[in-house]
Amino acid sequence: MLKKLFAVLSLQDKRFFYALLAFSVLISFIESFAISLIMPFVSVASDFSLFERNAYLRQIDEFFNLPKYELVAYFGLLLIVFYVLRAFLNALYFYLLARFSKGRYHLFALRLFRKYLNLDYESFTRQKHSALLKTITQEAFNLSTMLASFLLMMSELFVVALIYALMLVVDYQITLFLSVFLLTNALILVRVLSPMMKKAGAKREVAMSAFFETLNTNLNNFKFIKLKGKEESVAHLFSEQSFAFSRANITSETINAFPRLFLEAVGFCVLVFIVVALIWQRQSDIHTALAMISLFVLALYRLMPSANRIITSYHDLLYYKNSLDIVYNALYEKDENLGDEKVSFEKDLVLKNVNFAYKNKPLLFENLNFTLKKGEKIAFIGESGSGKSTLVDMLMGLLPPNSGEILVDGRKLSAQNLKNFRQKIGYIPQQIYLFNDTIAKNIAFGEEFDEKMLERVIKQANLQSFITSLKDGANTIVGDGGGNLSVGQKQRIAIARALYLSPQILVLDEATSALDNESEAKIMSEIYKISSDKTLIIIAHRLNTIEQCDKIYRVEKGKISLEKGAK
Repeated sequence: MLKKLFAVLSLQDKRFFYALLAFSVLISFIESFAISLIMPFVSVASDFSLFERNAYLRQIDEFFNLPKYELVAYFGLLLIVFYVLRAFLNALYFYLLARFSKGRYHLFALRLFRKYLNLDYESFTRQKHSALLKTITQEAFNLSTMLASFLLMMSELFVVALIYALMLVVDYQITLFLSVFLLTNALILVRVLSPMMKKAGAKREVAMSAFFETLNTNLNNFKFIKLKGKEESVAHLFSEQSFAFSRANITSETINAFPRLFLEAVGFCVLVFIVVALIWQRQSDIHTALAMISLFVLALYRLMPSANRIITSYHDLLYYKNSLDIVYNALYEKDENLGDEKVSFEKDLVLKNVNFAYKNKPLLFENLNFTLKKGEKIAFIGESGSGKSTLVDMLMGLLPPNSGEILVDGRKLSAQNLKNFRQKIGYIPQQIYLFNDTIAKNIAFGEEFDEKMLERVIKQANLQSFITSLKDGANTIVGDGGGNLSVGQKQRIAIARALYLSPQILVLDEATSALDNESEAKIMSEIYKISSDKTLIIIAHRLNTIEQCDKIYRVEKGKISLEKGAK
């Protein structure tokens, strides 16, 4: 577990972690020293004659030459100052602890998000979006909580060790008895509660996955739910998943509360025993007994919360172990490492003896040969699942073949030049995703936009009249998912987005399937005009949308056949 925990931390995180650990050691020494001062203070406050009987106290008395009560009062004031400083340092430690753990949450979330963005296309498509969302949000948060628990446990272990050493020096017999008694009870707690926490953690993971899966699936099927009148049944299903998730959290909170309640009861019994034992031992010297009672009472008062925090933190480590495993596995998935080599597209794009199959799936394409010439307008048709989108994904360099080659102007596509090749492609999908931001930023896809480039693509996508009619023009907010726009307007924004970086290849993936015939015909006419100097690839179901293509290919059972156009 610790190996994985340190593996997910960056170098900066580790430095912060070690600094906090060192600070916790300092706090532990201060805690122990603060407790150790209580016994001499109570002793001199209850018996001024100690100034005469103790050599060190006699020297202090002679040096300051003050009345005994004044010396004790000043000693008390120093104790107050020391305890205020102790409280301040503890507050600072817990602030830094919160800053570290909660700050790591955002860094973990960012690293996970970056990691998913850098996965290869096939690996990403195999992931459930609900699982990705859960990992970035919930699992990253759980891991930050786990880190805080680990640091807190280490800090409290230092405190317990030092206070224990102090108590051994004062009275080893009572301390050893106390140790055996408390350790026995702590072991009982751990043995009983640890399996329960592991089981609760596993149940939480299952419940949370089902919760996010239900949430994601149903929100993405909102139209179907409304059409079928399934609101109540969907709400009932979500209620069941939500209740299971909350029940797992309730179990965890209940188990975490038990050590505190148990240890408080045990601690009270132990305190009474110590008081009785010390008074019994020192019947003739009640002043000494009083000082030792004060020290042991204060030590136990501090040890009980520490013991509770150690056990609770340990259970947190067990409870969130699954989160650590999930984040660790996600962060160590293989990246798609792409180079910056340039590649030109002046002649053709060729698939040569290509074989392709998705992971753990049967072969989809076998010994496939295909040539796309620069400037050609082609379309792919075929039944759903025939491989049209897969073929186009290979042409775009998103899916590498299992064997064979993809050549651009005779040069093999590889990790070194894929990035540059993909930048030559403008893509218009069927499902258009828009940010809740301005039209301009949606076209530039979140980047700082160039006014001249923006003006050019607005004109090309025939958006001028629409944008002119808006009060804020291109700075108009489109709403969540483009909710303030019509389907046709979103489509034109998608076209403008695809054209923004002046691509050489334009790909339409059933981009107009959601439009009516009239709107589709109008937009397709504009696309053909726009792409007059570009290579055009279309995936379509409606034949009327691809009539102007130079070639139409049918994709069927892993084979490609020419339906229209010269070979």
